[in-house]
Amino acid sequence: MISMSPELVTFLMIAGILVGVLLGYPLALSVGGVGIVIGILLWGPELVGEVYYGRFFSGIQNYVLLAVPLFVFMGIMLEQSGVAEGMYDALYLWFGGIKGGLAVTTVLIGTVVAACVGIIGASVTMLALIALPAMINRGYDRSLAAGSVCAGGSLGILIPPSIMLVVYGPMAQLSVGRLFFGAFLPGFLLSAMYIAYLLIRCMMQPRLAPPVPASERAVPISIKMGKLAKSMVPPVILILAVLGSIFFGVAAPTEAAGVGALAATLLAAGYRKLNWTVLMSTALATVRVAGMVLLIGAFAFAFVGVFMRANGDRVVTEFVLAAPGGMWGVFFVIMFICFILGFLIDWLGIIFIMVPIVTPIGAAAGFDPLWFAMMICINLQMSFMTPPFAYALFYVRGAADPRLGLTSAHIITGMVPYVFIIVAALLLCIAFPQIILWLPGQML
Repeated sequence: MISMSPELVTFLMIAGILVGVLLGYPLALSVGGVGIVIGILLWGPELVGEVYYGRFFSGIQNYVLLAVPLFVFMGIMLEQSGVAEGMYDALYLWFGGIKGGLAVTTVLIGTVVAACVGIIGASVTMLALIALPAMINRGYDRSLAAGSVCAGGSLGILIPPSIMLVVYGPMAQLSVGRLFFGAFLPGFLLSAMYIAYLLIRCMMQPRLAPPVPASERAVPISIKMGKLAKSMVPPVILILAVLGSIFFGVAAPTEAAGVGALAATLLAAGYRKLNWTVLMSTALATVRVAGMVLLIGAFAFAFVGVFMRANGDRVVTEFVLAAPGGMWGVFFVIMFICFILGFLIDWLGIIFIMVPIVTPIGAAAGFDPLWFAMMICINLQMSFMTPPFAYALFYVRGAADPRLGLTSAHIITGMVPYVFIIVAALLLCIAFPQIILWLPGQML
């Protein structure tokens, strides 16, 4: 066993994770491996085994995390149901005549789907398959089209029911229900800011997004209304079934996730998309996604146990609290660290590793725990659009038809403005904290 200072342990553990990820190892193995190696060097294999076993068990048995596979199942089943296609066909008729109208439609559908799906992979892929060809084939700038798909699809990780919030709650010992309702207004604010950006930019540069010809939109108002109602009613019912039961105190998030999984399955059956093949593919995808989340969570939870036992949390706390500028200096340092980590590792790693460490620091600095948590979650929206570790980039690149001529450069250029919009939203939530705190205060 080796004697090391807490400062050296902190540096080695953080640097070890980053090196492992940059070398291409899966995040779970990087996190778990670094924790095991450092723990053995400090205390020997027996004690590290006890720490890892205890942390694994206490982390995975958390009842709230049972909502993860249920919400994943709900989102994937909803993707299979064809709801998004119906919404796009309806909203296309309403907004197609506006400059940039198809991009606005994409963000609107991303917002609605976000309130049903909760996982970015499903929502971004759906939009890339449905909206991207419609825009590019009608003369839209490729960067503008790809950016609207990435931004609209990424809302699925913030607007409830979000897997990010389900994971965040247990890590910060916060109510997932309160996190859900704290995320609603910021999520809708981001959606409104994205739409405003698209409308303003397309008004100033109309060649980027020409309106759809009137001949394609020549449909009686009654048919437009009928299509809109038919496409919007099912997802609204699903949203009310899941989030309404939480808001009114009828069910906890875990039970509400079960209701959502059943409702999504019935919805797929109603659209005549449910069969044995769909059910099996949805179940297998759920096992893969939920298994990845829980595996990273278990290893990260054990890693944090080693990190705290070695007093690494004290080192980080002292470093952050020493920042100039008082509580806002502390806040800026934490936000900056989360932003930089978003370039390098995925959001799961940031939440599982950083949240147990920075949550007490936020409380010590005097911030409302719910507001502080939501600011980190809004910040992590940027991680989906900041390469090299930008999930939205890879999902769009993988789902886009090669015949569209879309390159990674187009996607990255399209995503950049939305990163600045998220920064503006963070500033608005600092200036007006009730954007986050008002709705949770109305919960029963």
